[in-house]
Amino acid sequence: MSEADNPFIRGYSNLRIVRTLLITCEDDSPPVWRPLHLSQAHLPDDQAAQFPCLVGADFALITEGQEVPADLEALCQTEGIVRSVVYAIEGYDFDGRPCHIGDTYSEESAREVIRRLSFETGYYSRCWEISSAHISHETGQYLANLADLATPEAFLFIAFRVPYSPAIGIKLISTPWTDKNLEYSEGISAEQLRQEHRSKGMPDDLANILDLAGQADVRILILDADAPVLLGLPLGES
Repeated sequence: MSEADNPFIRGYSNLRIVRTLLITCEDDSPPVWRPLHLSQAHLPDDQAAQFPCLVGADFALITEGQEVPADLEALCQTEGIVRSVVYAIEGYDFDGRPCHIGDTYSEESAREVIRRLSFETGYYSRCWEISSAHISHETGQYLANLADLATPEAFLFIAFRVPYSPAIGIKLISTPWTDKNLEYSEGISAEQLRQEHRSKGMPDDLANILDLAGQADVRILILDADAPVLLGLPLGES
């Protein structure tokens, strides 16, 4: 299963704020968004919003109260008005593609959105509770036995019982289970970890769930009959 099909994947990476200008032009063409040229990046919002500007292919230049070098002016063939200053929130999706997440109208608001979207780990959540219907009854027994005994260290997870509940918890270790991170932390590849799980007789449904969760940097996974099913994750055989 590819990352695009991994239902545990959440959040964005490399969240950042990009200040842009919403500009309307005199030729009644649709509004455009441009960043200020680096030479004017220091200008505060109140010296950009509602000011006339020159629009180039990749940047804009405020003209009122500013000296615009001739070489830069030559790159801007359109005149416009800055209607508002917009703080765009951008980042990368799980597959590495850049994405536009949203717009705010102050840097403070943009920083607050990023704070809410990302914890120190860079992911929105690393704790999951999913239905035990995703594993078979036999796999549930296997997992319960691991919780009652010592889980092998090479498995890179610890199974545990949730007190006063039939739910079983799993704490994953050394996540994310990617080649880069596992080579650094454990000296193994992701495929070697998968082989370790299967060579010790781990049921396929549990091995698949742990593989996907590990790739997504999940740290705590709870399997509970009363929890909802996870859309996109196969159900276990009854």
